[in-house]
Amino acid sequence: MSVVLQKSVLEQAREDFIAQWGALGTAWGINRTMAQIHALLLVSPDAVSTDEVMDSLEISRGNANTNLREMVGWGLARSVLKKGDRKEFFEAEKDVWKIFCIIARERKKREIEPASQVLKNCEINTKDLGSAEAKAFNQQMADLSEFVSLASSVLEKIATSEESKIMPKVLKLFH
Repeated sequence: MSVVLQKSVLEQAREDFIAQWGALGTAWGINRTMAQIHALLLVSPDAVSTDEVMDSLEISRGNANTNLREMVGWGLARSVLKKGDRKEFFEAEKDVWKIFCIIARERKKREIEPASQVLKNCEINTKDLGSAEAKAFNQQMADLSEFVSLASSVLEKIATSEESKIMPKVLKLFH
């Protein structure tokens, strides 16, 4: 197979991965563009400039900057300075377990904690109501609140174990 054809196959595979990672990201609570930028950084052997992100994904500078800053804030990417170059470059966290822990931590903070608070408020606000319907509602809120609290606790354990070598091995036992 010629080098040109191999590059073409590699480029197509990269594009497929970036597109699919973008779609997967939306299911994980990350916007599509942010996930696509993350995918681009994951498969890039060297740090990538904002201009390269814009060109590769055909997005605006504002969109690229906003999502890169958000990724740096989450810990999914880091800013890299290259000697002699005034541009800012970015590289992704490439350790799969750390990526999972970062996303788990962010989802817990952005989704589970607010949902837990709503459930607790609904439970508190209906605990003294006397009708059978209100009591059933209150019990359902209490059960859901207890489950979400347990899920939150599990996510917290996972999210804080990113340096652990044991947790990934434990999870492999379920495979």
